[in-house]
Order: sequence, then C-alpha cells, then structure tokens
Amino acid sequence: MPKRHHDFAAGSAARSVMHTDTDTVDIDDIDAALDASADDKEQDAAPTFAELGVPKPLVHVLAMDGKVTAFPIQADTLADSLNGVDLLGRGQTGSGKTLAFAIPLVARLSEHSVTEVAMKEFEQIRKASDEKAAREQASLPRPRGLVLAPTRELVNQIDEVIQPLAEAYGMSTVTVYGGVSYARQVAGLRAGADIVVACPGRLEDLLRQGKLSLDAVEITILDEADEMADMGFLPPVTRLLEQTDSRGQRMLFSATLDHGVDALVKRFLPDAKVHAVSSVVSQVDTMTHHVFEVSQGNKHEVIRLLASGTGKRILFTRTKFQAKKMTKKLIDEGIPAVDLQGNLSQKQRDRNLLAFEKGLVRVLVATDVAARGIDVHDVTLVVQTDPPADPNRSCIVPAALRAPANRVTW
Repeated sequence: MPKRHHDFAAGSAARSVMHTDTDTVDIDDIDAALDASADDKEQDAAPTFAELGVPKPLVHVLAMDGKVTAFPIQADTLADSLNGVDLLGRGQTGSGKTLAFAIPLVARLSEHSVTEVAMKEFEQIRKASDEKAAREQASLPRPRGLVLAPTRELVNQIDEVIQPLAEAYGMSTVTVYGGVSYARQVAGLRAGADIVVACPGRLEDLLRQGKLSLDAVEITILDEADEMADMGFLPPVTRLLEQTDSRGQRMLFSATLDHGVDALVKRFLPDAKVHAVSSVVSQVDTMTHHVFEVSQGNKHEVIRLLASGTGKRILFTRTKFQAKKMTKKLIDEGIPAVDLQGNLSQKQRDRNLLAFEKGLVRVLVATDVAARGIDVHDVTLVVQTDPPADPNRSCIVPAALRAPANRVTW
C-alpha cells in the first residue's frame, strides 16, 4: 500500500499517512498505528493550583477529582482572572479552558456573602425613584454568574465542572437550554441559583417571559464564541451582554476571532488581557493522520472497515441526515452504532452519548456541531467522513476529544 509520511513539526510525534490504494485498506494497519509510542519529550513541571493562588476549598475539591497541577491555559490565565481582569482566551476545545474560567468564577463570587448581596439589593430599592417597580425587579431570580455556550452538550459539560466547585461554598447552578421543559429550569432559578450556564436562545426566551433578570450578573463568560457566531447566536449574545453590568468581569474563550467575534470583543471586552495557548499544531503532536483517496463507489466500504475495528470510534458527518443514514447502515451491517445530531431530542442525545461513553456501542456517528463539547475518554479513532467545510476550524473538533496519547484521525 503506497504511503507518504511527513512530520507536522520538528521533534513532533505526529505523522501523516497517505493511502492511495483504497482497495487494500487494512484495518489492522490502522489499529497498529494506535499502539505507536507516545511523544516522550520531557515537559516542564506544571504549577499546582495551590501555587497559582486558587483558594483552599477549591484546591481540595480539585484534588479529590485528581486535579492537582494546571494545564497551560489555566496556569497562564488564573493570575489575571482571579484578580477580576477581563480575559480573551485563545484556546481549543479540550485545552482545559473550562476549569480556567470555572475556578475564578466560583472563587470571585464566593468573596461576597448572601447577606452582602441582599444588602446591596435593599440599598438599590431604597434609592430607586419607583420603589414598587424596583421591588418587583428585585423579586426576580438574579444570578450573579453567567456562562453562555453554543450547545446543550457543552452546557451540561460546563455545569459538571462548575457544580462541585460551587457546592464548596454553598452556591448552586442551573442549566438553561432548549429541547426540554421550562419547569425545571424556572424552578432552579427560583431556588436561587447563583450561576446560570445557558444556551443563548432559551435564556432570551426566559428573559422575555420575565423569569429572571441579568442586572446582578457580576461575571459573564462566553465559551466557544466562534461556534456561537457560526450558529447565528451573536445577535442574542449581544442582547444578553447588554443586560449585564458593564462594570462586571467578562471572559471570552474562542479558538478564533472570525465571523464577528472580533466585533464582540471590541465592544464588550475592549481592555481584555489576551492569553493564547494550545495552538493547532500542539493539539496534534501525538496523533497520526491517515488520508484516504476514495471514490463514491468504495467510500462506504472504507468507512465500514474503519468503523469495524476495536476501540471507541467517532465518525463525523456534515449533516444530520448523513449521520442518521450512516448509523442505520452500519447497524444493518452488524456494527452497533448510535448517532448524535440536532434532530434528536435531548433525552435521545443523552441516551446515545451515555451508551457510547460506557462502551455499550463502539461507534458514534455525529455532526460537528452536535458533538461540540462532548467529553469522552479512550477514543482511539476519529474519522472525518467528508472534507470539512472549513478545514481550519472543523478539524479542531476531533483533536479536542480526550483520548490516549496516540490517536488516528482521518
């Protein structure tokens, strides 16, 4: 089988393999690449969270979860974020940025007790020209922390990180996104949730219904801002930011500043401290890439061979229809698979993702957008079944999945 090898960077363990004779594709050859030796370059000792000034209660919670030392984006940003500085973080999904904003979010909100917040609200009512209207406004749920993310899966992933940190200080969180009942979300807000983790659309809907106010938000975080821009969320994100206190801390994390994200930064984070880590090259240092030249006639056979190997595999498609159709075809061929795409209900998406995470099925067929934010261990192979519409951005998604040091992507 003809192959071409080249290194992505000097000293990197990453390599690329070109397959031009697709009739002789051997899945064992692909699986063998997964056992290649990992990059053994010595890394500088990472600082601990305690050394970075993280409060002791949070250090304890992190240690209980096996997190003692910081990833580069955490080590790079915590000094500023813990001091209330506005941040623009340039890091890919999977670089550790969720903790990079979750830690300062909780730590800084914990500095103000419930009594202090209540006294501040009372003082605002006392000074208001229309006391009745002010009291009505104050009676609404008024979270102090807000995190915006593009998808339901990412919202849930973020909440799973923030929740145990918040509980260390007796604070609570609530998730807000579409596709599920309003009742649980409204109940969480009325119960006094300190932090809201939300998709922009449903949050705007609740605001229009008068279910909460954002005027007490002290810290606002935009995660995957470039993805929100791609999905058309910038107008609602702008309207939501306009309802938060401009004196509060704001943090924005994005892989790029394309598609209007730069305008958002200029307007709402004009003096933000910029931190950029985890370049695309560093994301793939320990990966092997295989590129297959296929025809329409033999393309599915190559996909079937790749899907039939051992270990967890994720197959990316461009559209929801393709994901559904490919999943059915693989099942018909005796390969257990589940799909993850936007036409599924939240319950179906959660069920399918759980089955994949627990190893009940080895193959997940997903659209890039639906898979944004999933956090799955031990993924051994990622397949891009079509060239992505924007290769500079879409190919980052597979690179972000948590997996062993060596992985093959296509």
